[in-house]
Amino acid sequence: MFKNKAAGKNNICGENVYKLRKAQIPKMSQRILAEKLQLYGIDVDKNAIQRIESGQRFVTDIELLKIAEIFNISCDELLKQ
Repeated sequence: MFKNKAAGKNNICGENVYKLRKAQIPKMSQRILAEKLQLYGIDVDKNAIQRIESGQRFVTDIELLKIAEIFNISCDELLKQ
């Protein structure tokens, strides 16, 4: 099985997703973010968002693009370390 990890994590955008979600006014819950992604046809739930934020889950390019759209930022900004 292929394992590609950055600093022991399966993604590098998770921490940024967490920070962006918490910076929303009012704060956006993991459930709300999952629901917004579902409107784009991305099949995730709040548990998947938790795993993304903690680095336990890979993020596809389509998911990354839609998360960036939700927060009105570029994909590059999501990938900054």
